[in-house]
Amino acid sequence: MEMQAPKGTKDMLPEDAYKWQYVESILRDVAKNYGIREVRTPMFENTELFSRGVGETSDIVTKEMYTFNDKGNRSITLKPEVTAPVVRAFVENRLFNEAQPTKLYYISPCFRYEKAQRGRFRQFHQFGVEVFGSKEPSMDVEVISVAMTSLKKMGLKSLSLNINNLGCANCRPNFNEALKKYLEDNKECLCGLCQTRLEKNPMRILDCKEKKCGEITKNAPIILDYMCEECDTHFTEVKKYLEVLEIPYKVDPSIVRGLDYYTKTTFEILSSEFTVCGGGRYDKLIEEIGGPDMPAVGFGLGLERLLLTLEKEGIEIPKENIFDLYIGARGDNAEMEGFKLANKLRAAGIKCETNHMGRAVKAQMKYANKIGAAFTTILGDDELQNKTIRLKRMSDGEQFEVSLENIEEIANVLK
Repeated sequence: MEMQAPKGTKDMLPEDAYKWQYVESILRDVAKNYGIREVRTPMFENTELFSRGVGETSDIVTKEMYTFNDKGNRSITLKPEVTAPVVRAFVENRLFNEAQPTKLYYISPCFRYEKAQRGRFRQFHQFGVEVFGSKEPSMDVEVISVAMTSLKKMGLKSLSLNINNLGCANCRPNFNEALKKYLEDNKECLCGLCQTRLEKNPMRILDCKEKKCGEITKNAPIILDYMCEECDTHFTEVKKYLEVLEIPYKVDPSIVRGLDYYTKTTFEILSSEFTVCGGGRYDKLIEEIGGPDMPAVGFGLGLERLLLTLEKEGIEIPKENIFDLYIGARGDNAEMEGFKLANKLRAAGIKCETNHMGRAVKAQMKYANKIGAAFTTILGDDELQNKTIRLKRMSDGEQFEVSLENIEEIANVLK
């Protein structure tokens, strides 16, 4: 029986890997410009981290986590998102004792048991930025700027930013009370899960994907009408900083995101029909996970969804040149010298390939053309005796005669 990858997973083959490398290189370069350093966390964490951090009533915790008991009977979960693990690493390694803010980014696989569909997998990959230590609205906008700058560098033009404010511990209880009162009048029409949420966390109902719940919440109270003075001032300042950077935005009170830890600013960035990026402020998560009372803000961006969006908008990712030179050979001595030459050129930064399949010369040249080698050369007895080779540029057929022993001269032609 032929083995297949598990449902909801996908192999990344060489013909696609260059696209991922291109996107990741842009994300890393932009992060570097903002002084954001990379962090890597384990593939799995103690389950309690996600139930405490992400929220017991969130879809992720209630329906989507890959959770199991290990051989020590400890409950372990493959990470469904990366913010909580990064916060755990921040607290455990006491990075809060360093000069603040702490700016971190990650590129990581995540795991969620959900219906597999185009652009959505059970193993997927996220790029994200998390910034700890600053409560200033300017940091919210800097984080948004990182995301917008990255997406624009990839060629996305039709980007739209939607923002909201989810309030804080001071003003959210009043909103929750008003929301609960409104929803109780429609309780029987809510889905089973949302009927449970009504008692534990009514705001989570606003994020339900069930159509009937969406219809009910259309006319629900909005958090912006219940904000305290501090949250109102913060939101006003966020909008001012966005205007300073000339980033257009729209206030969308329906944005609550799918995670319980958000406070104050939340945002989503859309391109075409897709939400390609989302995030916000989570000022209590560090304390919830056992650290000090310290503010934080960040975002996550799904790489599969991003690549799908680039494809949909007709943005072509430049293909890399796999081989600069194919070294063909006729005869055993030439094969050996070609192998030796390839090794020297690789040390000089030239991407080379030689004959490892015992092909005849004609077949070697066919292969060189198939793999897209920019240049070819053929070594034989004459070339070895004269210590010269001809480099043929495949794009136009022009040839360059160079010394076989002058690696720098050969490299200069190939570059």
